[in-house]
Amino acid sequence: MNKPIMAKATAVWLVDNTTLSFKQIAEFCGLHELEVQGIADGDVAAGVKGFDPVANNQLTQAEIDKAEKDPLHRLKLKFNPAAVGEEKRRGPRYTPLSKRQDRPAAILWLVKFHPELSDSQIGKLVGTTKPTIQSIRERTHWNISNIQPIDPVALGLCRQGELDQAVQKAAAKRAAEGAVMSDDERRKLVSTEQSLAAEPESRMPTAISGLETFTLGGESREDEEEEQSRKPMGDADSYFNLPAAPHEDDDEDEDDEGQGQGRR
Repeated sequence: MNKPIMAKATAVWLVDNTTLSFKQIAEFCGLHELEVQGIADGDVAAGVKGFDPVANNQLTQAEIDKAEKDPLHRLKLKFNPAAVGEEKRRGPRYTPLSKRQDRPAAILWLVKFHPELSDSQIGKLVGTTKPTIQSIRERTHWNISNIQPIDPVALGLCRQGELDQAVQKAAAKRAAEGAVMSDDERRKLVSTEQSLAAEPESRMPTAISGLETFTLGGESREDEEEEQSRKPMGDADSYFNLPAAPHEDDDEDEDDEGQGQGRR
């Protein structure tokens, strides 16, 4: 149900100028019944000037009279043909001043992780112009060296549903064109609901990609112990009875010859 503009001020006017019940005013203005009671007691909306819904083409006096006679009647907002389609946003999205400095980071994230999105889609999501998107895509932006990619949803520049809708639209367009997508690109085109509902798939580390025919763990420790137990054990004496060094025998021979010559 549509709500009137300046709902609290409208409620103040209805409390002061009609005999409508608190429930009727609360349902029409989108407020809580206790809040309307607080307006009547003067505890809420103190100092707020009433906004006449009849003079501003939001209610008719006949509708108010009908609701005053029947406490169960719900007030209906007057139909305004000129207001049809006003809720549809036209042109680029309005971005608050406090978040405009974050737009280049969001554009870089979209260009990096969703290259299938067109410039017009990125412009609608973030609220920027095509020259800015093109400069970041071609890395000719004046501050490109200091820009870090950040998710626009985390920055509050767009909603997750809007991003998923744009990604699904890009996926349908690529499928219609018959383009072949890789596994990584196919994962990027999946919406948040589908990715969360999907079962986790086992992925081989990139360091050993291409070695699918080999086992990841190799031989077990038990097999290695069995092979070592099968090898013959060496004799203990063979490890300790080492042959004498050849230079020690030569020194002993030289000493014996020198003593023999001295006796002669």
